[in-house]
Amino acid sequence: MGYRLLSVRTACIAGAAALVATAAACSSSSSSGTASPTGSALQTQGQVKSGGSITVLESSGYSGAWSNLDPAQDKEGAALQDFNSAIYGQLFELGTGGKVVGDLATGYTFSPDAKTVTITIRQGVKFTDGTPFNAQAVLYNWERDLGPVGIANGLAPNWLVAKAPAPKGAPPGTLTPPVAGAIQVTGPYTLVVHQIAPNGAFINQLFDSIANWIVSPTAVKTEGASFGQHPVGAGPFTVVTNVPNNELIVKKNPAYWQAGHPYLDQITFKTVGSDEAAYEALLANQGQVYEDMSTTQLITESAAHFEVENNLGTSPYDLQLNTAVPPFNNAKARQAIYAATNFQPILQHLFGGRYPIVQGFTGPGGICYEPNVPGYQGYDPTLAKTLIQQTGLDKSTIQLGTIALSTAQESSQALATQWEALGLHIKLSSWPLAGLITAFTANGGKSWQSMVQTAGAYDPAAAIGVDFRFNSMSPFSGVHDPQLDKLLLQAQGSTDLSVRCGFYDQAAAYIAKNYYGPFYFAFSPANISVHGVFGPGLTTPLASVAVVPTVPWEDVYYNP
Repeated sequence: MGYRLLSVRTACIAGAAALVATAAACSSSSSSGTASPTGSALQTQGQVKSGGSITVLESSGYSGAWSNLDPAQDKEGAALQDFNSAIYGQLFELGTGGKVVGDLATGYTFSPDAKTVTITIRQGVKFTDGTPFNAQAVLYNWERDLGPVGIANGLAPNWLVAKAPAPKGAPPGTLTPPVAGAIQVTGPYTLVVHQIAPNGAFINQLFDSIANWIVSPTAVKTEGASFGQHPVGAGPFTVVTNVPNNELIVKKNPAYWQAGHPYLDQITFKTVGSDEAAYEALLANQGQVYEDMSTTQLITESAAHFEVENNLGTSPYDLQLNTAVPPFNNAKARQAIYAATNFQPILQHLFGGRYPIVQGFTGPGGICYEPNVPGYQGYDPTLAKTLIQQTGLDKSTIQLGTIALSTAQESSQALATQWEALGLHIKLSSWPLAGLITAFTANGGKSWQSMVQTAGAYDPAAAIGVDFRFNSMSPFSGVHDPQLDKLLLQAQGSTDLSVRCGFYDQAAAYIAKNYYGPFYFAFSPANISVHGVFGPGLTTPLASVAVVPTVPWEDVYYNP
């Protein structure tokens, strides 16, 4: 495998893991914050140069597949974080070392009980259509995201604010818009969010959320259904050409709020079919950056030619088990899967041992990381064979699905081979992101049995964190346990990081006790750049919001 990459970059930041956690406490446990105005705490390498253009390659299995760039209607959401952030900017960024960085918002304050959050919007900013960016524009977006548009598209963030009552006869968990006054504009540049329960994670929950990307209300009303093809924001770049699933070209926003930024004149985001295709394109100078390379051999080979940035993982791979349908509505069947699963040889064979094995929903790059969870059922093939026979798992076929990315597919195939050696029968399936979402939600979430996915975020209460995979309210969860829901709610309820982590430790132990889903390793793909490209997340480490960091493209420059 070659551990040169780890020694060059990853090992350097691994040694500072404790410092990352400490910095995280500043963003997650303080009751107020004045966010840094510098965009992303850029660590300069080489002389900063303004101008020029780059091509950024995106995998067709993840970020290179998009249909709509309207956040409230964008089902690819987190996969398109870099597109959205380039066009819209962000209210807050997750910066280096877990620092909350102000972009289109400048600060926040929690009330003592952590129920009320006051957010200050940056003054003097305009959308690229010339209309004002202010608190009223943010409120318009949030009412749209949390209301009918976001709900209709299954994207509405489930904020802890008072909601309108569900229609009579609606199924449990039906999302409804916030009641009037739950979110208030209290001044031209001030919003107040009134939550019905303490939530010290609110600011961290904005990262990588559709609510962090603010669209022009005027443009939405003017463009109507076509807005997602012609998006307008107040970010560092404006859209020149948008060909879904193929190419997105953006150019510098000359009216961007941060003087001297963005550095680049133009970025072309281009879809490629595989890691191999991206690697060859970089060698041929047909691209300058490839995001999220996961093929171990190519990461190793890339180190001889390019800059390789490995960021500490925050999103472990996990095996989701659907407890709502057979066979995994049986706890002993779930325990059998735990006992039948040995991730060490899979990690070594497919990934060269590159990533740490974990037992919970956090990784070393995030807060509340707990590598060893009490009571976790480890690999035990003898026990597995006994449980397989007792539960009749050997007499049925288990459906095992995943996203159509090579690493996930190869991991699933290796896992199936391992299980089959113990007497199980496996049917493998994989889908691009849109198809995977459909597979999760079909038949009210009762058409799938098991899925290899990622489950975690920098803050477990945010993005595709633990709630995304284990909370009863999530359409992407196979678990429906009120006690677990309660623990997760308590964990996000404090602004004291030590209190939050204590509840998350309890939640991890509860998941292990009930065999709700074994965890693999804290995966984090690499970003590959040609020499001369510099920027956070590309050539200096940046905290991963979820699986990968959100690159602040305004701070990226090219000095070949």
